[in-house]
Amino acid sequence: MAVRRIVANVAAERIDAAKAFYGDALGMSVVMDLGWIMTFAAEGSVAPQVSVATEGGSGTPVPDLSVEVDDLTEVHRRMQAAGFSIEYGPVAEPWGVTRFYVRDPFGRVVNILEHR
Repeated sequence: MAVRRIVANVAAERIDAAKAFYGDALGMSVVMDLGWIMTFAAEGSVAPQVSVATEGGSGTPVPDLSVEVDDLTEVHRRMQAAGFSIEYGPVAEPWGVTRFYVRDPFGRVVNILEHR
């Protein structure tokens, strides 16, 4: 028995609002759209992960999602240009990542990070 995939599910009133955040700003593709659920995916493959935390690090709240990107500066620029609320950072953290927190259209705190 092996875990093949872990999918984060975000409750939303209007799923079309996800396209600007997860599609345009993060560059993910819509891989399933059934009208009531829309799934976004990125290129590549990594091992499934689940993090359990008492805080988000550096005294921040635990984020709802964490997304690792290859160009944090560009994603930060896209988020600001689209008017999404930056809650924290960008900050170079002592554990080797640079990151910022942003609210998605559904009020979830998303930790956008890049390993240094």
